[in-house]
Amino acid sequence: MGLNKEELIKAIRQGQTSLGIELGSTRIKAVLTGPDHTPIASGSHDWENRFENHIWTYTLEDIWTGIQDSYSAMAREVTEKYGITLTTIGSIGFSAMMHGYMAFDKDGSLLAPFRTWRNTITEEASVKLTELFGYPVPQRWSIAHLYQAMLNGETHVADIHFQTTLAGYVHWKLTGEKVLGVGEASGMFPIDPSTKTYHSRMVKQFDELAASYGYSWRLEDIFPKVLTAGEQAGTLTKEGAALLDISCSLQAGIPFCPPEGDAGTGMAATNSVAVRTGNVSAGTSVFAMIVLEKELSKVHPEIDLVTTPSGDPVAMVHCNNCTSDLNAWISLFQEVTEAFGVKMDKDQLFSVLYQKALEGDSDCGGLLAYNYFSGEHITGFEEGRPLFVRTPESRFNLANFMRVHLFTALGALKTGLDILLKEEGIKVDKVYGHGGLFKTKGVGQKIMAAAMNAPVAVMETAGEGGAWGIALLAAYMKDKKEGQSLECYLSEEVFAQEDGISMEPDPLDAEGFDRFIARYADGLAIERAAVDHLK
Repeated sequence: MGLNKEELIKAIRQGQTSLGIELGSTRIKAVLTGPDHTPIASGSHDWENRFENHIWTYTLEDIWTGIQDSYSAMAREVTEKYGITLTTIGSIGFSAMMHGYMAFDKDGSLLAPFRTWRNTITEEASVKLTELFGYPVPQRWSIAHLYQAMLNGETHVADIHFQTTLAGYVHWKLTGEKVLGVGEASGMFPIDPSTKTYHSRMVKQFDELAASYGYSWRLEDIFPKVLTAGEQAGTLTKEGAALLDISCSLQAGIPFCPPEGDAGTGMAATNSVAVRTGNVSAGTSVFAMIVLEKELSKVHPEIDLVTTPSGDPVAMVHCNNCTSDLNAWISLFQEVTEAFGVKMDKDQLFSVLYQKALEGDSDCGGLLAYNYFSGEHITGFEEGRPLFVRTPESRFNLANFMRVHLFTALGALKTGLDILLKEEGIKVDKVYGHGGLFKTKGVGQKIMAAAMNAPVAVMETAGEGGAWGIALLAAYMKDKKEGQSLECYLSEEVFAQEDGISMEPDPLDAEGFDRFIARYADGLAIERAAVDHLK
């Protein structure tokens, strides 16, 4: 049984709460949790990245307008539901989409437009750093963006005083602290699992590289300090309180946990921080993470090596594209229904069409689609062109059409996962799914189980997503017992009664997905032709 209204009002007044705010690709969400970790109020703000001067970006105004709007909506819900004004919170955490590039000068001014994870403009840097370090450095990583700016001869690089990620930037402005959680930091630069901070050998190698260009700074001068889950990462300043809460009701002095990336908060929100567990976050982009029990046998450019919020090594397959093309087709079908004068709720339309996919042939009847709105590094694309292709012999019907778009939403992901699961022989006992793809009960879960050929569980709480995950990390910092690990805290205090609804892979689905992915690999030349010729 949860807390009653009177108990919740008392908890809010006494600050027995935690607030998590996550800046995702299309939505900023704020979730306030009570003493039992149940969400008690939330607010959100929709936003979209801009494509300006060949850069995927958001402006600083976009960032703060969105944060303030989502916080205000959450605070209003507190007032409406409980009749009180929110003035204090027990602990706060911020998270955001990982990686990217935010560089500031000594006065705190942004030196170049924020370059998000979605940009695939750092291939030269990625290849050279992977070779230099003997360690995979994906294009999205902050160090790849920094080195690419050096290779491009961008004049602002000499003036960098501080470089961070989106989560690190927001945390800095609210607390004054230039820090990152280790999971988020692992998207900036390789982490040494033994020290749980930036890898010293590789830092030295990069500093020598920077010195050869004539730069006076060193990485330790411009990068944020790395913290692990459970450490306090500063408190809300008076200026930060006014920036977060435009009603000026919120008091300063609230402790913050280390800012984390959406990968780390996904692990927390799905209780998948233990070895041989994994999680898949599937929305605008998609990534899968598996906590490793052993090192990989060699460097795979398709695989990121990151960490849990506690600093344990994780293999991550990250893809830029997931549901955007699928959503576009659903919108088209909604137009069709409206042209006939039928107003259908979009959630209902999603549910009906997703369920239809389960009636399709196991391999989608020979249909082929690519969901590439933007580039996809795993398959070697710097740009994307959404495509649907079939032969005259393909079994073209609605069930197969929906099924192929669900399959292709995971096509690049499966390409990377096959390296881990089949080539490297990595073992995973259970995978937890969260994100929009899993919203229609049983469908995305069944498709994901087929893609991974492993059990996939979806929790009732999975819909709360990363904002709830960072709220849990904030609560862990505040409430953990002496010596209690994050893994134990989540298992004992948060998920003791919740292990999710698990689904085993259907062998026919798994075999059908393998046939589809062979067709997908063969057809990449079609996607290449589209990128080269459709300008």
